[in-house]
Amino acid sequence: MRHIPVLKDEVLNFIPVKPDIKVVDCTLGDAGHSELILEKMQGQGKLLGIDADVESVLRAKHFLYRFEDQTIFVRDNFKNLSKILKENDFEDVDFILADFGWSTPQFKERGRGFSFEGEEPLDMRYSNDQDKTAKYFVNNLSVEELSKIFSDFGEEKFAKDIAVGIGKQRKTKEIDTNKELSNLILQVYREKLNSTKEIPWIGGLHPSTKVFQALRIAVNEELSVIKEFLPQAVDSLSKGGRLAVITFHSLEDRIVKHYFQSIDNKKTKFLNKKPISASEEEKKENPSSRSAKLRVVEKI
Repeated sequence: MRHIPVLKDEVLNFIPVKPDIKVVDCTLGDAGHSELILEKMQGQGKLLGIDADVESVLRAKHFLYRFEDQTIFVRDNFKNLSKILKENDFEDVDFILADFGWSTPQFKERGRGFSFEGEEPLDMRYSNDQDKTAKYFVNNLSVEELSKIFSDFGEEKFAKDIAVGIGKQRKTKEIDTNKELSNLILQVYREKLNSTKEIPWIGGLHPSTKVFQALRIAVNEELSVIKEFLPQAVDSLSKGGRLAVITFHSLEDRIVKHYFQSIDNKKTKFLNKKPISASEEEKKENPSSRSAKLRVVEKI
């Protein structure tokens, strides 16, 4: 299965058309956006793609084999953008794209416990270079620390109850898999809602959704990475260069929005005052696009 990129046409509309254009895809994934961008470039310029996941880089090389002469692949975290561009002599960039969504293969095919479906090791690391897994967090952090993660990064209303449940469970046996954690969360929800349903869905969401999101953010330090990345991206642009950012939840979008506002009419100008969302047609065809928001600025 190949990941379907969101807001494809909307992203392409913001790419400047010029000879020898330099484009950076900071979150390469399955190269869906990159392939479309390279097609639009029509053999001109270069694209540099970054991904910390070695499997994503390998998949991207496969999908972009037609554009081998135009593409540079880098396995690294986009928080190191300035260093990456300097090492590859790829400065004064015309267009930078950062899509903060996680690709479908990462959730469903990597076996790292990102999803609460199936049974996999509770890992959730984006790259194996990272030390601490989700299993470490769940079994070693205090109840108070877990509660704060679930509340701050997942906005989970039963954060304290779930953290307490984890604290009790791990006294008997470590929580090793995504299924064990999800079952514990479901039990808390059934008790809190006085429900006998195996999965007491809430507003269309599985009860494990927010806790799994929170753990993933904490394990990969996603929000701090975004904060590190944004100033580097703006500084890496040429005059008239554009930075396009796609977010998928309010925590990410708030960081991007506030940073762009802080540099508006100083370093950049907004190309869309309000974030662009997916069309109703795209939402039907690709449900993962429902929460996507695109913000674009241009360097002045």
